[in-house]
Amino acid sequence: MEKIQMTTPIVEMDGDEMTRILWNEIKEELLSPYIDLKTEYYDLGLEHRNETEDKVTVESAKATLKYGVAVKCATITPNAARMKEYSLKEMWKSPNATIRAILDGTVFRTPILVKGIEPCVKNWEKPITLARHAYGDVYKNVEIKVPGPGKAELVFQGEDGREIREEIHCFQGPGILQGIHNTEQSIESFARCCFQYAIDLKQDLWFATKDTISKKYDHTFKDLFQEIYEREYEEKFKELNLEYFYTLIDDAVARVMKAKGGFIWACKNYDGDVMSDMVSSAFGSLAMMTSVLVSPKGAYEYEAAHGTVQRHYYKHLKGEETSTNSVATIFAWSGALRKRGELDKNSELVEFANRLERATIKTMEEGKMTKDLALITSLKEVCVQNSQDFIKAIRQTMDR
Repeated sequence: MEKIQMTTPIVEMDGDEMTRILWNEIKEELLSPYIDLKTEYYDLGLEHRNETEDKVTVESAKATLKYGVAVKCATITPNAARMKEYSLKEMWKSPNATIRAILDGTVFRTPILVKGIEPCVKNWEKPITLARHAYGDVYKNVEIKVPGPGKAELVFQGEDGREIREEIHCFQGPGILQGIHNTEQSIESFARCCFQYAIDLKQDLWFATKDTISKKYDHTFKDLFQEIYEREYEEKFKELNLEYFYTLIDDAVARVMKAKGGFIWACKNYDGDVMSDMVSSAFGSLAMMTSVLVSPKGAYEYEAAHGTVQRHYYKHLKGEETSTNSVATIFAWSGALRKRGELDKNSELVEFANRLERATIKTMEEGKMTKDLALITSLKEVCVQNSQDFIKAIRQTMDR
């Protein structure tokens, strides 16, 4: 069979641990046999990031802006234990946070629905897409460990010489401080991405923060969303019979449990991080969630929404069999290939991406799945597959 040709490369960001193992197997079994795969490769494995003092992460993000489409493997965000394990020069920041800061934009995460994997929330009938702001807040925070008594202040010094000063707290003893920020430009980009995505999908849009407590920070998010909606999107929403509404984050959590799904839920950075894990887990598995960063600069970065599956990796190193779910990583590749095909007007590549996703879902609906799904499926006849055999089973479905 003649391989499908690509004209423009995809930026490929390799990762860590078990997902790195699966990454190569997906390429060998599900991509390279069918596509003349063109990528610009960046190794974002923790060892290489340490060698390059994390410059490779910045380079990969800049390459994404250049080529427009990237696909990323799961990566390690180091903590104290990882510092020791990998003999790191310093505790490098989350590569996702670095990439998102450069690309800006919004992360959209949607569960992958499969017959036989019913959501834990019984009234959820359609996918719920989480729209997560991809810049600032706790992911760009500055922290101080307060050594003893003293006064902490929040100070802004304008270029025009103006100074704003607010007292945070008078410490009577040791404590901790954290400073976070955001920009109106990034919040406005976030809002526009959410409204346009809702129009493209023809789905209602929710937005939730905690403006009753954060009367300046969160209230700015609320105000900018409302201004942009009324000025730029309200008429189109009404034409399509779509609804946009704002509510408090705690109210949104209560509402979502009683909803049927089929809408987009926009959240600030940290809220989106937590809520996307809740939604994906309730729909079946963290490994059954697509994730795409949509940048206002015209770039798209696809990845799995889960981590590096450390526990399975250690079993793999011992030569033990694992049953790791690779679906979200497969869908990261299919999403990136589809977008590359759309941008390059390469219909063969778009159809291949669609076929890969159909084959992956069909394989699971025929009862071939990894252990995490086999434990929760309602299908009667199930064949539990190990990590490698599941990918090979998808290959067989593709060929069939």
